[in-house]
Amino acid sequence: MLAGLWLSAFIGCSQPTPEELASLAAKGYYDHLIRGEYEHFLEGMDERPNIDSADYRSQLLDCYAQFVAQQENDHRGILEVRVSNAKTDTIQKYTNVFLVLCYGDSTNEEIVVPMVEREGRWRMK
Repeated sequence: MLAGLWLSAFIGCSQPTPEELASLAAKGYYDHLIRGEYEHFLEGMDERPNIDSADYRSQLLDCYAQFVAQQENDHRGILEVRVSNAKTDTIQKYTNVFLVLCYGDSTNEEIVVPMVEREGRWRMK
């Protein structure tokens, strides 16, 4: 009995897996996107060589707004983002997170979001 309690306490304190962390980050970024918080979505991008350019940044933010507006028009918006699965490629050093976009017209679409960890933070590739 005591060994079982110790084992369950040990398992309960285990660290989250890379897949869990990448999934949480990807879902969070897409939650920002569907709430119209485009700056937060943009901050989740890994490779941002020209992001310091105000014009380029503005264009990206406009593209995100257009995407969300298009989804509103086509599917009555994205109501929810769910994590479906995640798989890590240990050779390429990234994790593919599979998200399901749940639309207002009751359709769903699964997308793949490649995620990389940089300095302890998960970002969209």
